[in-house]
Amino acid sequence: MPEQYDVIIVGSGAGGGTLAHRLAPSGKRVLILERGDWLPREAENWDAAAVFVANRYISADQWFDGNGKAFQPQVHYFVGGATKFYGAALYRLRERDFGELKHHGGISPAWPIGYDVMEPYYTLAEQLYQVHGARGEDPTDPPASAPYPYPPVSHEPRIQQLFDDMAAVGLHPFHSPSGVMLDEANPAFSKCIRCATCDGFPCLVHAKSDADVIAVRPAIENDTVTLLRNTHVRRLETDASGRTVTSVVAEVDGTEQRFTADVVVLSAGAVNSAKILLASAGDKHPNGLANSSDQVGRNYVFHNSRAFLAVSTEKNDTRFQKTLGLNDYYFGDADFDYPMGNLQMVGKSSAPMYRGEKPVETALAPSFALRDVAEHAVDFWLSVEDLPDPDNRVTLDRDGNVHLSYTPNNQEPMEQLYKRTKKHLSSFGMHPHHLIPRSVYMKNDIPVAGCAHQAGTVRFGHDPATSVLDINCKAHDVDNLYVVDTSFFPSIGAVNPALTAIANSLRVGDHLLERLG
Repeated sequence: MPEQYDVIIVGSGAGGGTLAHRLAPSGKRVLILERGDWLPREAENWDAAAVFVANRYISADQWFDGNGKAFQPQVHYFVGGATKFYGAALYRLRERDFGELKHHGGISPAWPIGYDVMEPYYTLAEQLYQVHGARGEDPTDPPASAPYPYPPVSHEPRIQQLFDDMAAVGLHPFHSPSGVMLDEANPAFSKCIRCATCDGFPCLVHAKSDADVIAVRPAIENDTVTLLRNTHVRRLETDASGRTVTSVVAEVDGTEQRFTADVVVLSAGAVNSAKILLASAGDKHPNGLANSSDQVGRNYVFHNSRAFLAVSTEKNDTRFQKTLGLNDYYFGDADFDYPMGNLQMVGKSSAPMYRGEKPVETALAPSFALRDVAEHAVDFWLSVEDLPDPDNRVTLDRDGNVHLSYTPNNQEPMEQLYKRTKKHLSSFGMHPHHLIPRSVYMKNDIPVAGCAHQAGTVRFGHDPATSVLDINCKAHDVDNLYVVDTSFFPSIGAVNPALTAIANSLRVGDHLLERLG
């Protein structure tokens, strides 16, 4: 007889790991099913050649694009999910992001809940994930009920100079909200050593506020929370009515096993959660589980992003570079009456990263030349909202393979944001004509294989005809099925989505605690 749980959570990242943490003190029996294993703590965690050239930690999955061409998605399956490799930039969506916004390329739809509903959970999320920041520096900052729990991470000299230069031309740079275990006032008590290997790397010393360290490990200290690793969920099965999930079917060590719970929660990522639902088609759900609306897999979004490095006229010795952001153009300006997006720094680049990201272009470049570029590089990341399009979607072929069809949209705001950034570079102590495309964990401009920030495939809403989930992230069609990764997003805004996923999991966690009594 299989063991019965109160809640099964599929996936242990920002959504699933946080939900487990929220439920753990309740005494409810929670089972976390994680496809991957613990990420090994090894020297290669901080080795750029291992991470970016050898792709040591990237999944061997093979997906197909809209033309049927195979590609290797840059996804990672470990306890903690994608947060093991994120840069821990933990932004709130702007208040206006929750309403309908007119973009150059179309409409960003309103959310079925407002910022006011999410605000207290944003505050809890910032506290749980130990976010460092400063309220009031960013003119687009939404209202908050509490200060950041920790002071902002200080800028190193070259980034402080950039901060000052931005302010001198009338811009409003701010300290990026960072989830790191850093105590600059008491370095002896600080886990974080401000290394250059945060963005795109796993943290060898567990000083990054990822879902593994912050949420999952504390949760499984409770006797009622169980984590099963290397457990690949394939599909869900329902009762005869189709209204209740009765089994989670997974592959464990090559053997099919079934797990049962009163409530089942998917948090496998926007592509894989949609994949599981589509693979769970049956008599009552012929187009996929919870898919009477034909919305499962549709409206895939993942940000229009551009990474590039500027060459500083002076050497850039910065180690922890991801401390500065700029949102002056987030909602447009006097010359462009549409939202543009966010500018932030990315992790400090190095010569091995260039070879991994641009192997053909750098094949003949001598190592000393790449080192010289890296020593003077100041690395920027531009992020613009990708608009929902029902034809940008996840589908499965007859063999169950993922097909990810995607056509870029809303491209002009990126060109406008890039132009505004570029025009100021000489004022920032950069060579304005020496800009080099680069990327951290994706290519530039980011193709469909760069799957970070993926969202939107199982959107929530009030109307079952146009959404998959209700406002509590429960499936309209199924009474005990929830989704808490970024699949639920109706739109993605232009800032990193992790904190919103974390906050929403806390919100759904409170709903489930009430439901379960």
